[in-house]
Amino acid sequence: MIDRRTLLAATAAAAALPGAAAAQFQLPRKLQPQRVNMRTGIAAPHIVILPRSHFLYFVDEPGRALRYGVGVGRAGLEFTGTAVIEVKKEWPTWRPTEEMIERDPQEYARFKDNDYVQPGGPGNPLGARALYLFQNGRDTFYRIHGTNAPSTIGQSVSNGCIRMLNDHVIDLYERVPIGTRVTVMM
Repeated sequence: MIDRRTLLAATAAAAALPGAAAAQFQLPRKLQPQRVNMRTGIAAPHIVILPRSHFLYFVDEPGRALRYGVGVGRAGLEFTGTAVIEVKKEWPTWRPTEEMIERDPQEYARFKDNDYVQPGGPGNPLGARALYLFQNGRDTFYRIHGTNAPSTIGQSVSNGCIRMLNDHVIDLYERVPIGTRVTVMM
């Protein structure tokens, strides 16, 4: 028979494992993917993001969309406007922008004065998939991507990108073709 002390020690050890926090995180029901009706004339395929309500809508048929809860950019760092998904990557590599390094040099110290790029994987802030937003053929450096910080979904805390749970961004990645328009509302 296992005693209480052994059970607590095993639970604490399991929680310390990479990915354990993600496995234990429970997304509020309203932020879970849901099929919804939309009263717009937006043609499919199209992604509409409403940062203030923390929702991403993938319009995949007339008047219908799949809605996901997302994390968005904090005040002053959010992306707004229209873009096109021109690149999709599985387990993308990541490097903060120079502006991010300058804004928070302590957080990004390992990237200062070098060209280190963090490899893709579970510890990478871009998570399992990334959809790259372009305007007029140029990379905006904004992404719709997974996250290794699931508790940030439903919050405005990122450096501007749109964050999704890894399972959700994998689902969206499979549905969204290259060339899909993205509109991020104010």
